[in-house]
Amino acid sequence: MPAPEPLNVARPDSERAELLLWMNEELRAAYGPKPLSPRRDPLHELISTILSQRTNWRDEDAAYQELRALGDWDDIIAAPVEAVAHAIRRSNYPESKAPRIQATLRAIRDSPGGYSLDFLRDLPVGDALKWLTDLPGVGVKTASLVLLFNYARPVFPVDTHVHRINTRVGTIPRMGEQAAHRALLKLLPPDPPLLYELHINLLKHGQQICTWNRPKCPQCILRERCDAHAIYGNNVPSFSEKPGKSKN
Repeated sequence: MPAPEPLNVARPDSERAELLLWMNEELRAAYGPKPLSPRRDPLHELISTILSQRTNWRDEDAAYQELRALGDWDDIIAAPVEAVAHAIRRSNYPESKAPRIQATLRAIRDSPGGYSLDFLRDLPVGDALKWLTDLPGVGVKTASLVLLFNYARPVFPVDTHVHRINTRVGTIPRMGEQAAHRALLKLLPPDPPLLYELHINLLKHGQQICTWNRPKCPQCILRERCDAHAIYGNNVPSFSEKPGKSKN
């Protein structure tokens, strides 16, 4: 009797890299192509991504709009932290996000570029990531989103949906989101349009099909090559994760 095929997670990098490209093709067929084009200005992207942590997009947007109702960036820095927390109350954890946002804006204001982040377009990618992640409350996901979405830099943001799907499919072993950024980027080509499209379509797939709880496996276009489906069939369990207090 032939030995069973190894799970994806046990395969060499080259095979898991091919699997990622296959996933991109399948997701594009399901959700359509996603041209790389900035959806908002860089500082808006940065602050909104901080607000988005553990928050749905509607509440994130509402929090951002109320924050900007306080005035310009200087006004937001100068406002009492309680006023900022109240403005972003639709976002989860406003009491911790408010001082981080003010500290981040203050650091950006005092940098050589002021409130413009356009110098990031020309910095080496590693230096750009370091500059952003040195800001208070800015982690590798937020930094990667700004660099990819606004400046078409070859980085790959890993949010909870990207992390969950790739862990289930088996392109990466179980690891934290921070480590997953490095592991996935190592397997992917340095092609910003592809990286953007894959990120956006994985996000949509995670919201609609490969959900945290009770994933809709019978409807999943990735199930034929998914480790979790190979093990559990259509009864893939909830994705057990214990998120710690880390920068976004």
